[in-house]
Amino acid sequence: MGFYAIDASHAMTGIQVHVKLDELDRAIIKALVEDARATYAEIGAQVGLSAPAVKRRVDRLIATGAITGFSARVEPSALGWTTEAYVELFCRGKTSPSEIGMAVARHPEIVSACTVTGEADALLHIRATDVSHVERIIERIAAEPFVVRTKSAIVLSRLINGSP
Repeated sequence: MGFYAIDASHAMTGIQVHVKLDELDRAIIKALVEDARATYAEIGAQVGLSAPAVKRRVDRLIATGAITGFSARVEPSALGWTTEAYVELFCRGKTSPSEIGMAVARHPEIVSACTVTGEADALLHIRATDVSHVERIIERIAAEPFVVRTKSAIVLSRLINGSP
């Protein structure tokens, strides 16, 4: 069986973990992505392992950082978050990614943030109740001392909505 290397990032720490995955690990991860509530026995039946063997592999994948956690996927509109926007941040001088990360992490409406290539320093994904809510978030972000300017785009419709 071949081994595949992946790099798993720990979002909060920025730590890169290099983990070797074989075909069974990848099959187990695929099964968990499809249904994180599946039992070890159900996954084992899919991948050809016993439930204890699946549990050992899942425990190892968690311990090595390849699996970073389990969560429920919630439809944002069910929570009243019907508006999305992407905001480019343009920062002053040599603002560090960790400084940007700490500042934007204070806003629960920012569902993801990343540094990017190009003119902008960072790209933020915002979910909010409406356009005026997005505007208030952008105003709060723009008030950060390191922000020179922002450039935003409101999402009209989602064309593809997938997960990795």
